[in-house]
Amino acid sequence: MGHATAPHTYSYTRPPRDDGGSGRLQPHAPHDNLNHALGAIRVLGLELIEGELKPHLNTVLSSIKERKKGAAEQVVVSGILPVLALALRHRGPVRLLTAELVAELAKESVVRKGFGDAGLVVALLSVLTSPDPELLLHAARAVSRMCYDSAKQQELLLRRGAVPRLVAVLRRFPDDEALEGGCLQALCNLSGLGVAEEAGPVWERAASVRAGEWLFHGVSPHACGFASVTVVRVWQWAPGQCSVHIQVFQRCSPVFWRLHGGGRSPRWFPFSTLESCSNLYKVIKFSTKKVPRTKSLKTRMFHTLL
Repeated sequence: MGHATAPHTYSYTRPPRDDGGSGRLQPHAPHDNLNHALGAIRVLGLELIEGELKPHLNTVLSSIKERKKGAAEQVVVSGILPVLALALRHRGPVRLLTAELVAELAKESVVRKGFGDAGLVVALLSVLTSPDPELLLHAARAVSRMCYDSAKQQELLLRRGAVPRLVAVLRRFPDDEALEGGCLQALCNLSGLGVAEEAGPVWERAASVRAGEWLFHGVSPHACGFASVTVVRVWQWAPGQCSVHIQVFQRCSPVFWRLHGGGRSPRWFPFSTLESCSNLYKVIKFSTKKVPRTKSLKTRMFHTLL
């Protein structure tokens, strides 16, 4: 990423408590704020002293959001990821702030590849059972970003049961548009579609003619007369069992097709299948079919036990 080399050691010393029983951190120079915050999180996080932990989490969050040079690398070498996983599982007062920080860290490829070993995958999936919509949104965004360009992270999340949890969130919060979009984006990236957040579709719920089915359309405009239409079908076909079917159509305007593609022969794509990932999440079929002149089609078919 072209960042400067980050320091490889982090130190933090807790000052003695005053007569009132409250510990205060010694002031640090502004250029050393992130380094100090990371060291403090390692010490205070292990003790889950959440009142003192919050300002340091905010310092790291600000640095990551501002994309300060070398901040992501500093987080990696500081070793705070297991502490963040512990804070997420603890369900204390800094859980929401920690989830927001993890979601921001998931944007950085150098950081998110260590989520599995740090226990953050399991911790994030535990968050997806929360009743708090804001907390769920941060977790869904973190899941989506983790698996955007990583087959390894996709497989890990599938085996851990990410899909049934995301589907359950969709069904529990049908009127929360932001949360709905976050879950749908995560499902698309889990399927391997690689939907970039900045170019993600605008989602709307569509009418379905099949009982027990929820249908979502997402449109992503592109240049040169093209647009991607993503169709997500969530269908409860038996008590406690649900399938997720995702299709992506690449459409172009009739004028563009007549000018640039009308004389070309249809394109064919090979058929392939994927084996079962686990007893909780099974890929039934993955195929690409003959492409009509006005669109191309990719299909991902999922079957999962809720």
